[in-house]
Order: sequence, then C-alpha cells, then structure tokens
Amino acid sequence: MYTTQPQEYDVVIMGAGFAGVCQARHLMLNIPNIKVALIDPRPEERTDKDMKIGESMIEGAALFVCKELGLYEYMIENHTPKNGLNFHWPKDPAQTSNLDDYYHLWVNRQTDIGSFHMNRAKFERDVLKMNKEMGAVFYNGRVLDVDLTPGDAIKTVKVKVHGEDIELKAKHVIDAAGRKFIIGRKTDNVIFHQPDGGQGPDNLYGLNNGSAWVRVRNIDRKLFHDGYDPTGAATSHYYATNHWFGHGHWLWMIPTDKDPLELSIGVIHHHEVIPANSINSLDKFSAFLKENHKLLYQLINSGELVDFHYLPRLGHNSKTLYSQDNWYVLGDAACIFDAFYSFGTTMIAFATESITEIIRAKLAKEADAETKREAYNRFNLRYVQDVNRLYRYHAKQLGNASIMSWRISFEYTWWFGLHVPLYLGKWHLHLRYVNTYLQHTKRVGNFINHVHDQLSLLGEQGKNIGFLDPYRADQLLNHHSPVSHADTYLENARYEPRRCNIFRNSRQTCLNVAVWYAMFLWKGFGIAGFLSPRSLQYLFLLIALVGYGAFYEIFYLYQTRKLPANSQVAQRNRDVQDYQYRAKLQPWIAEAQ
Repeated sequence: MYTTQPQEYDVVIMGAGFAGVCQARHLMLNIPNIKVALIDPRPEERTDKDMKIGESMIEGAALFVCKELGLYEYMIENHTPKNGLNFHWPKDPAQTSNLDDYYHLWVNRQTDIGSFHMNRAKFERDVLKMNKEMGAVFYNGRVLDVDLTPGDAIKTVKVKVHGEDIELKAKHVIDAAGRKFIIGRKTDNVIFHQPDGGQGPDNLYGLNNGSAWVRVRNIDRKLFHDGYDPTGAATSHYYATNHWFGHGHWLWMIPTDKDPLELSIGVIHHHEVIPANSINSLDKFSAFLKENHKLLYQLINSGELVDFHYLPRLGHNSKTLYSQDNWYVLGDAACIFDAFYSFGTTMIAFATESITEIIRAKLAKEADAETKREAYNRFNLRYVQDVNRLYRYHAKQLGNASIMSWRISFEYTWWFGLHVPLYLGKWHLHLRYVNTYLQHTKRVGNFINHVHDQLSLLGEQGKNIGFLDPYRADQLLNHHSPVSHADTYLENARYEPRRCNIFRNSRQTCLNVAVWYAMFLWKGFGIAGFLSPRSLQYLFLLIALVGYGAFYEIFYLYQTRKLPANSQVAQRNRDVQDYQYRAKLQPWIAEAQ
C-alpha cells in the first residue's frame, strides 16, 4: 500500500507508454541519482490488446533506443527488424488481388542504420521493468489533477492509487499520457484541426485524418510474397514496412511479432475523401479492404483477429512543448500528425534528449538553463511543424503513383541527407546550430510548400512525369541516391556530439535537392516552368544554401582540425603503437609432478 504522505521527486512522468518509459530511462542514464516517478493506470503486465498506432521506427528512433538507451541487444532479441519502406500503388483499382496488380518501389538492400518494428505492449512492459530496477518508482494509478505552479515552485500531482488519493511533489512534471492531454487541456495548449480548413501551421496545414487498424496472428505471409527475389533485392520484403496507396488514403502492413506471425494492418484516411462513418467499424474496414486492397483483405482473413481500433481524429499539435514553469508535453500528449514516415518515435527522440538536457541544467542550476529551455522549445516546435508539413496535400496526391514517387524521393533526400546526421551528431542540442537551423528552415519551408503546390497542380492536370525510385542512384543527373549520405560519419564512427560534419551534409543535401528540383521542373513544366521567376528564385535559394554550407564547413573543419573522428578509435590507435607481437602462448597445463 502506498503512503498518503506526499512523496517528493525530481521528475514525475504522467504516462508509462513508449514516450514515458523512454524519457525515464534517458533521465536516469544521464543524470546521476535523479529521483523519477512514473504514473499510469494500466498494470505493469500489459495485455495483448494494449496496442496503439505507431509500431514502426525509422533511423532516428532506432539510434535513440539502441544507442542512447542502450537497448540494442534487447531490440534484436525481442522485436522484428525493419528493412526500410516499400510502396505499392494499384495498376487498376478494381484489380488488387495479388502483388502483380500493383506498381512497386521496393527496398533493394539492407539499410545503413538498422531499424525495428516493435510490439508496443511488450516494449513498454519490459522497459518499465528495467526502469524500476534502475530506481524509478511506478504508481499504478490515475492522475486526478496537477498543480502547475509558476517557475521553479514545486508542482503537485494528485493520483488515485488502489482507491486511495495520494500526492506526489515534483520539481518537473512531464505529460506523456497521450490523448488524455492532462497538461494540454489544463493550459489550453493543444491545437486540433480547424473546421475552416485553414492551411497555416496552426491549422495543421489542413490535415484532417483518422485511422482504423487491426492486428492478426498466424497469417499466411506467402499471400504477400514467397520470400524469393534473387535479382531484385538483398533484403526481406516482408520485414519492411509496406505502404499501400489509393485515393485519399494509405495503408500500412507491419510485422509486430515473429512467433506467432503477427501483422498490424491499418489505414490513414482523409475525411474529405473517406468519411469516418464509412470505415469506423471492423465490418466497414473489412469491406473497404475487400473493394480497394483485396490482397490485404485476404491476408487478414488468413489469420486470427486479435483486435480492431478506430481513431476518428489523428492529428494535433501543441503551442508550447517545454514551459518556463517546468512542465513538458511529450509523445502523443504533444503532437502527432500521420504515421506515413513513422516519424512519431523520432520526434520523441529529439524531444526526450531536449527535456533531459533542460532538466539536467536546471537541477545543476546552470546559468544558461533557461536559454536552453527556450531554444529547445523553439527548435522542437519548428521541427514538429516541419514534420506536419510532410503530410500537406496528401489527400490530393497519395493515389497518384507518379506524383507520390517524386514526392517520396524529395522527402527522403532531406531525411537521409540532413536530419539523420543532425540527430546523430546531437546538433539539436547545440545552441548556436539551433539558431542557424531556425534561421534557414523558414525559407526552406516556403520552398517545400511551393513544391507541394506544384505536385498538386501536376496531379490536377493528370500529368505523368514518370516513376522515381528513392532507392536507385541512376535516375538523377548526379547519380545520387536519396537514401545515401554525403559524409563518412557512419563509416568512421563519428558518433560523439558534433563530430559528424553537419555543414557538409547540409551543403550536399541542398545540391541534391536542387538537382531533383531542376529535373522535376523540366519534366513537369518544360522550359517555361524551368525559367519562370519563381522557379529560378528557389533554384538560386538552394544554390545560396549550398554556398552557405560550404562557407561554414571551412570554419567547422578549422575548429575540429585537432579532434579525432572518434575518441575511442584514437585511443586504440595510440595504444597499438606500443604493441609488440610475441609468438608464444601462455602455459595452460601444469607439468606433472
């Protein structure tokens, strides 16, 4: 039984889902002797049906979970691998019974950074147990109220645990309780879709979507693919995240367990195309699949149904992420937009590290703690706005194989070229770089909006500009593959903060985007579109950013000229200088007496 006397903690985390358990572990790994409490109404032993949307990671989240949380072996031993993303469009919407009825963009090789699918219930249960072993206290109860006192004043969280009301005192409070919006509703902090259909960031760029999904076990995966593709790919198609497209919607197919074979199959639908009341039950969802993606319908019916979920309103954002009053919103309590690129857990990775550094600096009473809080709040608000932008006009473009293939290649170039090294190098925690990022991303955001407008225009005109494969390097003029990277930060293990050359990556990314944009203009709009003032304006912007990156790279190279790419490697190289080969074994058998 819990004591009714107030318990005092450095941090109280409301919610023990993916975001909450990861934040608790990250705090304890990085701040010695920190006192952390987690609150969640669900029991520690989560049921099989305790599942939520978001079972797939991308490189940012994988690096966070495996490297920063030290869970690499755990993930390999308990969760399924993810071999990138495959994309499928019906050739004829009336014929969708097998793979031959679709156009495909297949992952053709192993990814440079390994990633995972995950069973959310298993992950949350196991990491919560690890956190308790590290010293975190878990309260299996429901939050009744939270007193968000101003500034550094102690906060109070009122919790009902096993029928008793208790109070927890905390210097910092984190809302990771998802769509309960404990802090969001108390502070009027949550931004939902506006019914006027506004296109600004405060209106989620017009994003108005919902989601239905099922999980099934013991499926016949050969209905999808027999696993034999010796000339097309060097990786598994089944253990990729498979995306299936149609007008106003896309579906995911994610393996969430290996034994038994278990799949999560779900749809993100845009309300202006597919109303909620046409897909919000298992029967309606099944009927939708039977008519539009019969292959997925057959896969579901080959197995045993575990559960069905429907979420009518998926997207939302927050006005503030990290308050000067020492409260923070994280995970779904902060924002979610669309599962298309599986960005949710990566946004959590950026946010978790920001929150830990703010709390560490404040507990240590560092002079720049508030400066960090303000800068990280602005950075992450801009970052989630940029993620929100990824889904702008999806309702108009998803079903168009030509348009979406070009859009995916465009967005992949930014992700692999800039965002992965930005995260890996911890540049999001570097105050001067954060200001640089904020300075330039507004102009880049306007350019991305312009590209989305042009893609929609081509779609409305019914233009086919070909099929651009993001995994190939023989379609763009400079033989660039969007999934490649400009720097050798992976090959040379530049994993320490700011050791990877973000300026070289920025420079090369902007150059690759400029090449993509030039080819897009030529194929989509011809010489007139290529030479239009606005097109030239954005081409010049990209070239200017190439020059900017090159200029700052010179300073970066000068400042880091004496730093090794990796300190451990440098130490090994120093140690080996004293090495001398000795052609003799140590004795291991005692001579007979």
